[in-house]
Amino acid sequence: MSAVALPQRATTAAQRGAYEWCRCYARQRDENFPVVSWFLPRELRPHFFALYAFCRWTDDLGDEAEGDRLTLLDAWERDLRECFDGRRMRPLFVALGRTIDTHDIPAEPFLRLIEANRMDQRVARFETYDDLLHYCEHSANPVGRMVLYVLGYRDERRQLLSDATCTGLQLANFWQDVSRDLAKGRIYIPREDLRRFGYSEDALRAAAVNSTFRQLMAFEVQRARELFARGRALEGLVDRRSRVDVRLFRLGGEAVLDAVERAGNDVLTARPRVAKGRKAWMALTNGLRMKLGV
Repeated sequence: MSAVALPQRATTAAQRGAYEWCRCYARQRDENFPVVSWFLPRELRPHFFALYAFCRWTDDLGDEAEGDRLTLLDAWERDLRECFDGRRMRPLFVALGRTIDTHDIPAEPFLRLIEANRMDQRVARFETYDDLLHYCEHSANPVGRMVLYVLGYRDERRQLLSDATCTGLQLANFWQDVSRDLAKGRIYIPREDLRRFGYSEDALRAAAVNSTFRQLMAFEVQRARELFARGRALEGLVDRRSRVDVRLFRLGGEAVLDAVERAGNDVLTARPRVAKGRKAWMALTNGLRMKLGV
């Protein structure tokens, strides 16, 4: 029997337990910035944790799962479709289903994210920057749109601004994780950019950090910064109670880019990291800005 078919009192208890599972799952992960800050309205926090749990689990299937990942992703899509049909067994989908129902979220962004992880199994190189942006339309932008639905926004203007920020976040993560992705056989730096700067995939595999590579990475970092600048207007178009978290998404991505630059754009010798102290300081100072109406 599915959770939605249980008596109301039991259903409520099941949902509380499911949201708690999502919260614990999110707290176990090491992200560049907190998934949910304490400045987010209390009533929205469980929904953010449910969205995060789905997105993280989907990405783990595409990146870390043993066995046939395409088969696993197909099964995951079936579970998602059952969730939308009201059949919700595992805690993640009990919570996610409640979030979907509460905020009337369509299936499309969830399906796009699953498809992005299918793309990861089939595509290891990107010829052009436009090809990379197409990938981000599946891997990153759907997450921002899910968040907007939870915040109560469905208009195209906000969605496009969110897309810019989310693509910037995805690119920042790519430039932070060049070595990690290379170990998985993936290169997200477009081939046209490698050719433009005269840097080869062989040099990348050899971890050759020279002036050419540093210039290449500086170019990629600047592209991501331009996306964050474009998406920044979204922060003024959301409720003040949610503004800090929306702002922290951007600031977290910019902090990654700052770390890359502090490393002299060398992302091959060591993975650039954002210090926990800086994360906490950014959260605190921006929370105070909200309280003061700055």
